[in-house]
Amino acid sequence: MPLAPPEKQQIVNIGISRTSYAEVVALCRAWSEERKTSPPPRARYICVASVHGVILAHDDPHIARILNEADIATPDGMPLVWAMRSFGSPHQQRVYGPTLMLELCREAARIGQRIFLYGGREDILALLTGRLRERFPGLSIAGSYSPPFRPLTAAEDARVRQLILHADPDLIFVGIGTPKQERWMSEHRACFPGVTMIGVGAAFDFHAGRTRQAPAWMQRNGLEWLFRLAVEPARLWKRYLLITPRFLPLWAMQKLRSFPRVKART
Repeated sequence: MPLAPPEKQQIVNIGISRTSYAEVVALCRAWSEERKTSPPPRARYICVASVHGVILAHDDPHIARILNEADIATPDGMPLVWAMRSFGSPHQQRVYGPTLMLELCREAARIGQRIFLYGGREDILALLTGRLRERFPGLSIAGSYSPPFRPLTAAEDARVRQLILHADPDLIFVGIGTPKQERWMSEHRACFPGVTMIGVGAAFDFHAGRTRQAPAWMQRNGLEWLFRLAVEPARLWKRYLLITPRFLPLWAMQKLRSFPRVKART
């Protein structure tokens, strides 16, 4: 019997999976085994949900639908972890996109899964491919593609689909940023039967060495946003100063609604 995806906890209007690195890796391993059945099951996709993504989904029902239809939506940021703990998941830990990518690559090298890299500039993909192969000897990187910043034409998208199908990957890592990567995965669910797609955000730049990651203590304490803002202020100031601060009052309102109401005495 296929392994069931983890249950989700609603945070604002998005279901965030109560899960762990080990569970996601185990599910991806089981799902790749299902590719051998005939016919193979539909493609699956995994989102690494951040506060930024939750706020975008709050404002855009289409993004909300895409996130809610994900087979797994991991709590990528500490504020989402804290919110889940406040709603009855006291042991929930962060399942961070860049770390999840490494865990999945480690398992892929161990059991022979094939991976495909979609996203990043060509020079970044070259660096990333070399570093992943150095870190995980035997890792099968079946192919990669660096999409342009503009939307692909229908002909270009068809060529990319053929490229990926010819590469025959078990896992596709998608690193083109939120919400583009979530849209891409949702739109291509019918294109790659049996494949698992994982949106990993900035992981390509981190693991290629192009962008520094926040120190572990900042990540644990929910301060990664401050580090990233200091490193890339021109690109990220709007996200961290205008968009993500809206999460706290939305979380607070949801928490207030969850309290049992006390009936007034008559």
